[in-house]
Amino acid sequence: MVSSLDGPRLAPKGRAPKQLVVFLHGYGADGNDLIAIGQQWQALLPDAVFVAPHAAQPCAQAPIGRQWFAMDLRDAKELWRGVNGAAPVLNAFLDTELVRYGLSADRLALVGFSQGTMLALHVGLRRQRLAAILGYSGVLVGPEHLAGTSKARGTIPPVLLVHGDQDDLIPTEALFVSAEELAKAGVPCQWHLSLGIGHGIDAGGLTQGGLFLAQCFGVKLPAGFARA
Repeated sequence: MVSSLDGPRLAPKGRAPKQLVVFLHGYGADGNDLIAIGQQWQALLPDAVFVAPHAAQPCAQAPIGRQWFAMDLRDAKELWRGVNGAAPVLNAFLDTELVRYGLSADRLALVGFSQGTMLALHVGLRRQRLAAILGYSGVLVGPEHLAGTSKARGTIPPVLLVHGDQDDLIPTEALFVSAEELAKAGVPCQWHLSLGIGHGIDAGGLTQGGLFLAQCFGVKLPAGFARA
């Protein structure tokens, strides 16, 4: 399958890429919404290339934005259909990007926000040799389908979930439920709760995320940074 996705990119400055970080934006946004995070993480990941594809579908409720799939947070079956429907196009894009930059599968990390986190978890836990999954303000869709999935692929990528304790769109409870379900499936999961934050990402969450990715990629941190 040829990927139909594309979006803004941020390349290492004067370096050949050694890692690939792919951002998956939220419902009604596009790749431009997250690519600037790559600029904030370049000090931690100087050899990474950052890519933020626009979702394939226009968003019905936000005409200038995009969606990975139609979404009704109250309908678990619709969410499950949605992540499964979006997965093939995203997988094709990821495969293409790894070839583009000459990287192996274990040099890839997925970073999602909201709906993008749902897709990152779904796709990332079913790919081979993924380095890491970082999810902001999202939820694990279809946890009952997860048992044995990553083990069958021969790898279990580490996961970090970050959530605001004032999130009124996807409640904080989703963080703890997702972490518990991942643990049941044997997936190593860390979590970080951002105090006073709604459905968004704060500086602390960004710092924790960048440190997590550096650790998963085995990157030596610059002086002044402590590991998460």
